[in-house]
Amino acid sequence: MNKQQLPQTDSIEELARFWDTHDLTEFEDELEEILEPVFEQETAFILHLPLEEAEAVKEIAASKGIHDTDLIHQWVREKLQVA
Repeated sequence: MNKQQLPQTDSIEELARFWDTHDLTEFEDELEEILEPVFEQETAFILHLPLEEAEAVKEIAASKGIHDTDLIHQWVREKLQVA
């Protein structure tokens, strides 16, 4: 009997379908314990800025070669570290 392979995917839906039809004990020798969280919870914020401030953020981000949302995320992390 051919043993089926574990799916190599990050798709929650695909993994759920797989485990709905397979027994975990069939794959015990292939599994490894993961100690840190696999999925981090995130919350999205909507930020309203005056046009001039939004343009300034875009210019600063462009000068650093990063996306404007990445720049804002960086600024928030920096402020949280010193808070």
